[in-house]
Amino acid sequence: MAERPYTLLSVAMSIDGHIDDATSERLLLSNAADFDRVDAVRASCDAIMVGAGTIRGDNPRLLVRSGSRQGRRTERGLPPSPLKVTVTGGAQLDPDAGFFTAGEAGRIVYCASACVAAARARLGALATVVDGGEHVWMAALSQDLHARGVRRLMVEGGQSILTQFLAEGLADELQLVVAPFFVGDAEAPRLVFDGAFPWTAERPAELVEARPMGSAVLLRYAMSERFEGP
Repeated sequence: MAERPYTLLSVAMSIDGHIDDATSERLLLSNAADFDRVDAVRASCDAIMVGAGTIRGDNPRLLVRSGSRQGRRTERGLPPSPLKVTVTGGAQLDPDAGFFTAGEAGRIVYCASACVAAARARLGALATVVDGGEHVWMAALSQDLHARGVRRLMVEGGQSILTQFLAEGLADELQLVVAPFFVGDAEAPRLVFDGAFPWTAERPAELVEARPMGSAVLLRYAMSERFEGP
């Protein structure tokens, strides 16, 4: 099997399993304690990945916020924040989005072959655009990232990306924060789409940690034998 990075998925959801609501405004599912935890995890990784829909909907900057964590990274010869990664099927990305303009880290955009030229024309020197073939599969993307030196990958969503990593058995760890409220809207995105996942009632994922995060709770699951712990 080709090598790939250690891959952890970090996501917050409501009690009823939604990662956002159905409005145009971003729904805050995390609190200050969880934001700090996520910042620490980001600082420990070589790359952070989100889908193009997350860039359009949430405009994330994907930076390490803590100055001391940035400093520890630079002492190790690393940029203050990890490499940013996204994937798109249509190159509908705004070059003014925070993903492309914030911070000093490199940026990689994986594209289906049909939109590579459009993505390169749109983004110019803002990102390295990689031809992912007719369809960008997460296994091939992960192998390419490993070849580029990424040993620890943090995936922050959205729904389509999370579904693909989980259904393809590419997740080593799931860090799931459950917010203390319901969304109650069938139109709102859930944690994953329908799919055939490796973890079933007969073969459940292993819960390795349950930790209060203010009024929310962190559930940490080992999703493969590569789980690093503790």
